[in-house]
Amino acid sequence: MLNYPVLENEAERLLALQSYHIFDTAEEKDFDDLAALASAICQIPIALITFIDDKRQWFKSHHGTDFTENERGLSFCTHAIASSNDIMIVPDAKKDSRFADNPIVTGGPEITFYAGVPLINEDGYALGTMCVLDQQTHDLSEYQIEALKTLARQVVDKLELRRKVAILEKSNESLMSANVLIQKFASMAAHDIKNPITSISLTSQALKRRYEKSGDESSLKLVDMNIEATKNLLELVDEMLEYSKSPDLLISKKQTFDFKSLIEKIITLIDVPETTAIELPETKSDIHLSVIAFEQIMINLLTNAIRYNDKDRGYVKVRFAEEEHHYHFEVEDNGRGIPEEYHEKIFSDNFTLKISDRYNKKGSGIGLSTVKDLVTALNGNVSLKSVPGEGTTFFISIRK
Repeated sequence: MLNYPVLENEAERLLALQSYHIFDTAEEKDFDDLAALASAICQIPIALITFIDDKRQWFKSHHGTDFTENERGLSFCTHAIASSNDIMIVPDAKKDSRFADNPIVTGGPEITFYAGVPLINEDGYALGTMCVLDQQTHDLSEYQIEALKTLARQVVDKLELRRKVAILEKSNESLMSANVLIQKFASMAAHDIKNPITSISLTSQALKRRYEKSGDESSLKLVDMNIEATKNLLELVDEMLEYSKSPDLLISKKQTFDFKSLIEKIITLIDVPETTAIELPETKSDIHLSVIAFEQIMINLLTNAIRYNDKDRGYVKVRFAEEEHHYHFEVEDNGRGIPEEYHEKIFSDNFTLKISDRYNKKGSGIGLSTVKDLVTALNGNVSLKSVPGEGTTFFISIRK
């Protein structure tokens, strides 16, 4: 079973796959929702979003099973990505010579039915599949097949969006301090990012209309979650685009907004593990600041609080208080903590503690220096208290 088809452009395909930095990343709700939606639409219990490198098939999302990877030689999906068809369906694996003696067919989990759509990126490389599997045979309707293809395209759109955002973030980290070429690049990147987001929004709206007619409430709930996340992303990109045209708006354009609602929006844009709880103020509070600048401050602080938490059950507590002339904000976590000798240095450009985060990645030293620069530009100050091994609290005070 270790004999499997290999694409002619395998070397180039593997390089393309590596560029997304998707392998062995944490579970993410956006991808899990798409897998759950595929299962609901096809009425098949197991749905996977898989990626295939030279040795293994890894599951970014695994709905209906606890397995997270498989040997490439045992994978149905490695045949799917080598096929010239836009979907590969195996009605009964026991009767298919390619899979009849496959251990996952003859033994646990005794897979019988398979349908997989290759995830083709914008350069034409098959990175993996969106697939559904079961221990019994099935017949998919034309509607189910088309829906599975649509969901596969949404997976690819999310991948492309992630890559473009990562490129944008990396570039913005170096451009923020120097303030060079940011207007041209941000404008171009924001336009590029809007295309896949708009595609996701349109397909989600189409799926919603279908489920409203069918009365499928569980699928409707998943679609609504996808629509809300897409809406938040579009708003963020629009803000980036507006800023790219007039960089001075980052500080000068002030708006009145609800603090709690803004933090809730930010939470939908970042990767929050299920083991991390985020506690927000119970009541709404209107504040008047630059939304763009404040979003960047809070995104950095919340992301750091999550990334550098080494506890089995992490928490982040966000607090707000108001005085006559100042706003006060706190972001507390129960993470690793920061030794006192570094409390000032961590706000310096390019300074890092040279430690890896929960995803085994090291920081760039740009995030907290950017936070300090933005807080200062907003006529405020930032400080912290921390106990190594117990956690850290950042305090921000901004003049009204």
